[in-house]
Amino acid sequence: MSGNREQETTGRDGAAASGIDEIVRAVAAGAVAPDHYLRDALRRIEASNRADKPLNAFLSLVDPDAATEKGGATDGAAGASGGDASADDGAGGAASESGLLRGVPLGIKDNIATLGLPTTCGSRILEGYHSPYEATVVRKLRAAGARIAGKTNMDEFAMGSSNENSAYGVVRNPHDRDRVPGGSSGGSAAAVAAGLVPGALGSETGGSVRQPASLCGIVGIKPTYGRVSRYGLVAFASSLDQVGTFGRTVRDASLLLQVISGHDTRDSTSARTDVPDFRAAAGGGDEGGDEAARPAGLKGLVVGVPTEYFPDSLDPEIRTLCKGALERMEAAGAILRPVSLPHTDLAIPSYYVIASAEASSNLARYDGVRYGVRAEGAASTHDVYEATRSHGFGLEVKRRIMLGTYALSSGYYEAYYGRAQKVRALIARDFRDVFARANGGGTSGDGEVDVLFTPTSPSTAFGIGERVDDPLQMYLSDLFTATANLAGVPAISVPVGAIEGLPVGGQFIAPKWGEAVMIRAATGLEAVLGEGGDR
Repeated sequence: MSGNREQETTGRDGAAASGIDEIVRAVAAGAVAPDHYLRDALRRIEASNRADKPLNAFLSLVDPDAATEKGGATDGAAGASGGDASADDGAGGAASESGLLRGVPLGIKDNIATLGLPTTCGSRILEGYHSPYEATVVRKLRAAGARIAGKTNMDEFAMGSSNENSAYGVVRNPHDRDRVPGGSSGGSAAAVAAGLVPGALGSETGGSVRQPASLCGIVGIKPTYGRVSRYGLVAFASSLDQVGTFGRTVRDASLLLQVISGHDTRDSTSARTDVPDFRAAAGGGDEGGDEAARPAGLKGLVVGVPTEYFPDSLDPEIRTLCKGALERMEAAGAILRPVSLPHTDLAIPSYYVIASAEASSNLARYDGVRYGVRAEGAASTHDVYEATRSHGFGLEVKRRIMLGTYALSSGYYEAYYGRAQKVRALIARDFRDVFARANGGGTSGDGEVDVLFTPTSPSTAFGIGERVDDPLQMYLSDLFTATANLAGVPAISVPVGAIEGLPVGGQFIAPKWGEAVMIRAATGLEAVLGEGGDR
C-alpha cells in the first residue's frame, strides 16, 4: 500500500495523551487547573491544522476565555448549559455524579446541538446555524464536568463512510494523511486517534462510529437503541440514529457511555431501563456497583463467530488478525462457537432503502423557509425550495433524498420500503435467535452465546478520492456494521492489529441492553492483545 505511513504525533505526548481517569485525578488533586487540559487540547487542534496536510478534524472551537461564562467549561453546573437538567437520567445514570469528567476536553460531532457553537451537520445549508437549545448528551457531559473543545467534522448530515462528503473539506487519517478516517464521524475518530482530545461523541446510523474507530485504531461504542437520548441529535434516519462514544481505550469510551446513558423525557424513543455500571465492566468504577457487570475476564464467556461475517471475499490479512484475536480469546478461557445469521447478506440493501427513505422525510424541512440558508432572487415558493436545496445540499445527500423519495412514492412503497422493513424484522430475529438469553453475562448453555465477534470493516483506510465515484463500493464499507443498527443491538469496535501501519478493528455485538457483557468482552480482548491491538 502506498502513502505516508508516518504516525501522527500530535497529542501523543503530554497532557492530552492522558486517559480520562488520569485527567480527572489530576484536576481533583489540584495538580492542574480545571481548564488546563482544554487549553492544551485547543493548542494541539490548531497545530494539527498547520501541517502540510491539515487534519481538519474540527469545524469550530470554543473560546477558552469565554468558556466558563458560556457553559463550555463548567465545573458540573448543569444550569450553565442553558437547559433544564432535570430530565430523568435513568437508574445508574452518571449525570448526577459531579466531577466524573471534571476537566476532560471532548469533541462533539457537528450534528449534535450545542449552545455557544454552530451546529452545521457538515452542510452548507446550515452554515452558521446556532441551535437555541442543547442536546441531552451534551448537558450530561457538562454536568459531569467535561469541557467541550469544539465541534468535529463529519460527512454531510451523517451520510457517508469516508468523511469526504463534508462541505468543509475532507478529514485526514492520522495514521496516513493521504487516506480517509472513515465516516460519517471521521472528525471525532481522527481527533481521538491523533490525541487532540481523549474522547469524543459521534453518531451512528449504519456504523458511523465503529467503522471510523476501526480505520483510525481506537475504540468506538454504539449502544442499544433507546439507551442514549437522541434529543438534540439532528435526524438523518430516526429509527436508526444513535449517539455513540470514542476513546483510545475501552474504559475511556465506556466512561463516556456511562455519563450519557439513561432515560430522557424529551425523547419518546428513550427507554426506561436501568443503566449498569459500565465502568465496572471495563475494569473500574465504584466498588458498590453492579456485581453482574464486574470484569471477569474472558474465562467462560461464550463468543459466537458468525460464518456470514467471514466470507471468502474478506481481505485475508483482516481475516488473519480477527482469527488471531479469537485464538487469543480462546487461550484466555473464552468458549468459541460457530453461529449463523442467515439474513446478513440482505442488510446493505435493506439498510440503504430504509435510511434513504427516512432521510428524504427528515430533510424535507430544509427548504429555505423554516431552516438554513435561503437562495436569493427566486420568483416563487417553488423556486425558493429548488434553488435552496440545489445549492445547500451536496451530491451524496441529494442522491439519498432521491433514492428515498422514490422508495416512498406511490406504487413503490410496498415494493421497496415495506419489503426492506420486513427484511429488517428478519435480521432482528436472527440476533434474537442467536442470543438465547436477554443479557448474557455468564457461561451459556448449548445453542446460546453471550456476544458475537466479527471484523468491523471489510477494509483498512482507503485513499482519499479512491471511492468517491463508486457509491456501491462506498456503501459496502458498512457491510459488517449495518446489521446492529437495523436490529437495535449494541456493538463495539476494538483495535486488533494493523496491516502496513493501517489499523484493523474487531467488533463485538451483544443482545439488547447487553452493553455490560460486551464491554467485559472488549476489555478482555484489549488486555490479551494490548492497547491498540496485537501489532
